[in-house]
Amino acid sequence: MPAILQFWFDPASTYAYLSAMRIEALAARRAVEVEWRPFLLGPIFRAQGWDTSPFNVYPAKGRYMVRDIERIAAARGLPPFRLPDPFPARSIKAARLALLAADQECIAPFMRAVFQKAFADGRDISDDDVLRECLRAAGVPEVDAIIAAADETAVKKRLRRETEQALRLGVFGAPTFIAPDGELFWGDDRLEQAIDWTIALRHRRA
Repeated sequence: MPAILQFWFDPASTYAYLSAMRIEALAARRAVEVEWRPFLLGPIFRAQGWDTSPFNVYPAKGRYMVRDIERIAAARGLPPFRLPDPFPARSIKAARLALLAADQECIAPFMRAVFQKAFADGRDISDDDVLRECLRAAGVPEVDAIIAAADETAVKKRLRRETEQALRLGVFGAPTFIAPDGELFWGDDRLEQAIDWTIALRHRRA
């Protein structure tokens, strides 16, 4: 069984930002392949009875989250964390573009650029100009055509199917990591454990 770890993320997720900036390097050191899987948290939250991020539903938790990520970002040498306004950001177009970037094998650099714009630069990731910058930074060809394609019905349906698949798999937040045997790990602080599990699974089935 290939050592492939699925990385389920929403471009508006603060903790997914932390994982996105380190997952490729961590996984590569262990010969684990990362499969980036964009989805939308909105339908996931609605399935749990929320109409916004739990960090907005519970303000104390939201304040803690900001300080927590400020500490982690500083410890990891990332730029100072900035919470977008409004939060959560509207991430639907960025998620659609992530699917198209995956077709070009550019999803990892594209998403790192998106997360950087959102949580370090404080930019609006629903803005086409910002997304164009991210696509160019990732080396995606024919940027204007890709931007236009994100509004096509087929791409909208594709993202909807991904979100529905996330629900079926039991995803309830981001980031979520799913090993080849379906074992689920939630949260940036479970990334190392998810990689370890994937490696152990490969060894057991070798």
